[in-house]
Amino acid sequence: MIESASPAAIDELVRQHEIEQALYAEAALLDAHDYTGWLEALTEDVTYWMPIRETRAAGEAEREFTRFGEGAFFDEDRHMLELRVEKRLSGSAWSEDPPSRTRHCISNVRIVETSPSGDVTVSCNLVVFRIRLDDDEDVWVGRRVDRLRKVDGRWKIARREIYLDQTVLLSKNLSTFF
Repeated sequence: MIESASPAAIDELVRQHEIEQALYAEAALLDAHDYTGWLEALTEDVTYWMPIRETRAAGEAEREFTRFGEGAFFDEDRHMLELRVEKRLSGSAWSEDPPSRTRHCISNVRIVETSPSGDVTVSCNLVVFRIRLDDDEDVWVGRRVDRLRKVDGRWKIARREIYLDQTVLLSKNLSTFF
């Protein structure tokens, strides 16, 4: 016999589903090159950070990634992201003319924390495949830690941390949004 779920368990399942759908929709916006729509999926105070990874000996895993304020591939706020989008849409972004084709794959979405204010911290696995021109291919694999906030009934990204598994990026540029 299957017992009925409690209202709290149902609420948690609904929240998990809403968050997953928000992340999947965001990935679809990026793959469709809808950068204006993507910016709408971000809060006004968003931060976007991708530290540099360095291979470390056993026992030094806590020093594998640069820390906040140290070197990073990305350390941006809303204004910087808007400037990147503006440049991309202007036609003067040589690294994206013609535009890359991307596929963002998100999996293993897990809610890891809920703050007293209602912000939700989510961890997920990420694979981004990019093909540029005819034969320039990049694959980035890692995990993201996103903090989402409900704004006007919609989950938006308030913070994004991108932790790539690679220590050496062979890409000719990093014009892709993760």
